[in-house]
Amino acid sequence: MMLAESDILNANLLIVDDQEVNVSLLVQLLSEAGYSRVTTTMNPLEVCALHSKHRYDLILLDLQMPGMDGFQIMEGLNANAAGGYLPVLVITAQPDHKLRALQAGAKDFISKPFDLVEVKTRIHNMLEVRLLYRKLENYSRELEQTVQERTAELRESEARYRSLTELASDWYWEQDEHGSFTKVSGPVLEMLGIRIDALASDAQSPTSGWNEAERAELQARISARQPFQ
Repeated sequence: MMLAESDILNANLLIVDDQEVNVSLLVQLLSEAGYSRVTTTMNPLEVCALHSKHRYDLILLDLQMPGMDGFQIMEGLNANAAGGYLPVLVITAQPDHKLRALQAGAKDFISKPFDLVEVKTRIHNMLEVRLLYRKLENYSRELEQTVQERTAELRESEARYRSLTELASDWYWEQDEHGSFTKVSGPVLEMLGIRIDALASDAQSPTSGWNEAERAELQARISARQPFQ
């Protein structure tokens, strides 16, 4: 399962930082790298609603913000995701926040001050993983739907076969490898007054009412798949 570079550059990104200089730097960096769908917000209270509406492929999230910090935002995102994939790359200047952020659900982190090569590499790598994950999810859903459709088609075909068999024959039957009747159907049974349980018991007791020579001939014809009367 492969991704084209255009898939990554067309990914939907959100930058969340209360410092305008950081937002501008990241926007410029991403734009120069070829990313075409970048949204920003300096209001942390908007993040959960924005993500619910746009389903971002990646959220670049600053941890230290007034009013609502990055950990509270991730808590809200996790609640809305209901155990799903959380596409968050945290931005922090506090080394002790990195482990806590990963434990809260973030997938990676960027340290301040920015190393521009590191930022581009981490964003690209995380988007590649995220898009592959989503592609796999879609493939699994399509495969499950295909299996359900094929199963329904097989059941319909079997039902049609049963119906056509009943219409085309005076009667028909199915037997297992021991000669026991597993299915018997047809109007001739009712016309002759033959009970299905009688047929089944007869298969279990081959000596009751059978001419052994005729029975042997019949079994030979059945084994050879020849017509008989």
